[in-house]
Amino acid sequence: MFKQCFATLLAASVISIAAPLASAQDNSSNSQQQSQPSQDMGRERHGRPDPAERTAHLTKKLNLTSDQQAKVLQILQSEQSQMQSAHQDSSTSQQDRRAKMMDIRKSTDAQIRAVLDSNQQKQWDEMQANREKRGENHQGPPPPQQ
Repeated sequence: MFKQCFATLLAASVISIAAPLASAQDNSSNSQQQSQPSQDMGRERHGRPDPAERTAHLTKKLNLTSDQQAKVLQILQSEQSQMQSAHQDSSTSQQDRRAKMMDIRKSTDAQIRAVLDSNQQKQWDEMQANREKRGENHQGPPPPQQ
């Protein structure tokens, strides 16, 4: 009788310990599977959001009208295709490709700014200044002057 009670108690203990562990392991693998696609969804190779995501972000930050949203989306789609072309252009040096991409980015920024009203332009300018600050922090020291 004692052995039977002990065996039952032992089995119940093992199940009560193993069940939450199995459930936690299953939940963590499910959450990894669910979060992984959402991290990559709509992002290009270098982590840039797709034009629709960027437009949605700007709509939220700048309170864009539907007309502005359509124009901004078109500008960002054009930028994306130009960036892809520049990135895939193996006939130019990496430094030239980088300069071309920076020109594309500046042109895109100017086009978007032109779509905005004066209040939105002020917010846009602040956003760009903050972006530049963040960029300076991540780039490290400038190369030495010769």
